[in-house]
Amino acid sequence: MADKIDAPVARIERSRRWIMKQALAAWIDLEEERHKMTLEALADVDAGRVIDHQDIQAGLTALRPTASGLRPQREDSVDQQGLVGSFAPGAGGT
Repeated sequence: MADKIDAPVARIERSRRWIMKQALAAWIDLEEERHKMTLEALADVDAGRVIDHQDIQAGLTALRPTASGLRPQREDSVDQQGLVGSFAPGAGGT
């Protein structure tokens, strides 16, 4: 791993220690953000703000190109929870 640090050290004229400190700080920031997003997602689940797997599958199926090569149109509707709920295939593309 030390060999991989040498290139940026030479390129930006900083020490290995500085590079490692920057990398560690960036990793910590990333992990903190990931943890925050996980907690937010769990709060959404607890509040019932979820989309049923079958609805997701139906929406993805509706987005597949048709035999004519046209991409189906997506009709969005927002449900009571503020989630996009319906997908409907149509003629034409979006």
